[in-house]
Amino acid sequence: MEKSLVIYNTLTRLKEKFEPINSPNVGMYVCGPTVYGDAHVGHARSAINFDLLYRYLVHLGYKVRYIRNITDVGHLENDADEGEDKIGKKARVEQLEPMEIAQYFTNRYHSNMDQLNVKRPSIEPHASGHIPEQLEMIQTLIENGFAYESNGSVYFDVEAYNAKYNYGKLSGRKLEDLMANTRELDGQSEKRNPFDFALWKKASPYHIMQWNSAYSKGFPGWHLECSVMSTKYLGEKFDIHGGGLDLMFPHHECEIAQSVGTHGHESVKYWMHNNLITINGQKMGKSLGNFITLDELFSGSHALLEKAYNPRVVRFFILQAHYRNPLDFSNESLIAAEKALARISEAMEQLKKMNPSATTTALNVDDFVNNCYAALNDDLNTPILLSYVFETVKSINIAATGKEGISQTDIQKLSQFIDMLLNEILGIEMEQISESSGEVFNQVVDLLLNLRIDAKKNKDFATADRIRVELSNMGFTIKDTKDGFEWKRN
Repeated sequence: MEKSLVIYNTLTRLKEKFEPINSPNVGMYVCGPTVYGDAHVGHARSAINFDLLYRYLVHLGYKVRYIRNITDVGHLENDADEGEDKIGKKARVEQLEPMEIAQYFTNRYHSNMDQLNVKRPSIEPHASGHIPEQLEMIQTLIENGFAYESNGSVYFDVEAYNAKYNYGKLSGRKLEDLMANTRELDGQSEKRNPFDFALWKKASPYHIMQWNSAYSKGFPGWHLECSVMSTKYLGEKFDIHGGGLDLMFPHHECEIAQSVGTHGHESVKYWMHNNLITINGQKMGKSLGNFITLDELFSGSHALLEKAYNPRVVRFFILQAHYRNPLDFSNESLIAAEKALARISEAMEQLKKMNPSATTTALNVDDFVNNCYAALNDDLNTPILLSYVFETVKSINIAATGKEGISQTDIQKLSQFIDMLLNEILGIEMEQISESSGEVFNQVVDLLLNLRIDAKKNKDFATADRIRVELSNMGFTIKDTKDGFEWKRN
């Protein structure tokens, strides 16, 4: 298979052929969570999209070192240089050690990612575990003339950097506009310019997390950690840096400035950003208070949800949209995703039970396979990919009626490819039920529905209704017939 993957590079605003710096090795860094609360659907989108990229690169034969960090210090409120550390604030409110908070929510994040079948990264470094390396980069930036100390804090000098390089090249921001929009009165800030950003902050007395340094007892800036950890584990030049679109500015823009200011050259070849999840057109986020946690989604406990949703339905819902397009969240869209995934599952079951014919007339399997790879190679175009899958589902359903034929060879080839596509690349684990366990499963459902019939005969309508409601909540459709009942699993 030709390695013809093309990805959209946010830095150049172009689709570019993916050519690793040291093929077949690939270095990939993705910004992970700040662990002060439970993961929500927005976190899931970034994790799933870059999990897809990771899986597909491995499928293409690349050896990928995947780094996804944990931010456990330095991320202040409103993503700014003032205010409380988000984890420190949570620790103060809960009267716990900050590392207790970080560990608790890291464990919960991992649990949610496991439920979504997101693979663990090769290395998952924590910001608090790399303080010496961050202090070393700060000192280099000071020596190179791109940082300055002020009252025990250290700031990156954006104006000095922009005089030699281009601050704003990733996001398209212009320094003149930043000057006009962020002007402060003289003497009100310890920064030379209000758009300068913190590399090291002197800790106030109430700040819980702090370390000794040559500048003060303090803590590192949020942007610095990613420059340091990506360099430490992937080198001064690596292939892919990913994250949510909301991180492009200021976080990733500042990362570029720090890395170029330290090394004198670009570190990242391809910048990739997934778009946001919205609710009624508004960005979903903890700071806005409109988020739905993954636990709420999997349990159905949020007010916007009619029911609980299987994690693989959530994964499928996210992959239905291209990663660079916005995705609006609603209960109706999840129901639609659930039904769509059920159609694929039912078609796969039909395919495995189908009586083969001498020749195939229903579809061209080789064209289907080639089209699927073409969609994936076109900047991971999952909506187009899934449209090919649903066209094939339609052909399988037609073949199942006997109107068109499909050969044994193509049944096997198609079944193996779709299984691989769904499980290995898309990471949607289709439920596998053996024939023996399937028979027991069917017998249990039949038993419950027969008990329901007995309850109705005995005028115990409360029990009959409860059986029907509980089975419906579990995803079963029940239909009463003159001979008894029919049921299917959605």
